[in-house]
Amino acid sequence: MRIELSEILVRLKKLPWELAFWSGSLLFIYFTTGPVHEAHFTLCPISNLGIDLCPGCGLGHSIGEIFRGEFLNSFYTHPLGFFALGVILIRIFTLTKYQIKYYGQ
Repeated sequence: MRIELSEILVRLKKLPWELAFWSGSLLFIYFTTGPVHEAHFTLCPISNLGIDLCPGCGLGHSIGEIFRGEFLNSFYTHPLGFFALGVILIRIFTLTKYQIKYYGQ
């Protein structure tokens, strides 16, 4: 049985890449974020340049604090953590619903 390249590309386009990205990101945050006071690796280019006032820094830690049930610490880490988690969860729900509706038949 031989599968042609065009068929592979069609199958790859149907995969829910965005759904996998957002779900994987939340799982990554859940399993890797520790208490905020610990030193951590950052991918933030602004923070790596030595600039301390980055609007996004702490957002992942804030979501991690929510996962651990430390809601007040989450708010102190980044006030928009609850909003960001809500937006991501709504997006995951919407993408899952779309996948079930159009590809789950």
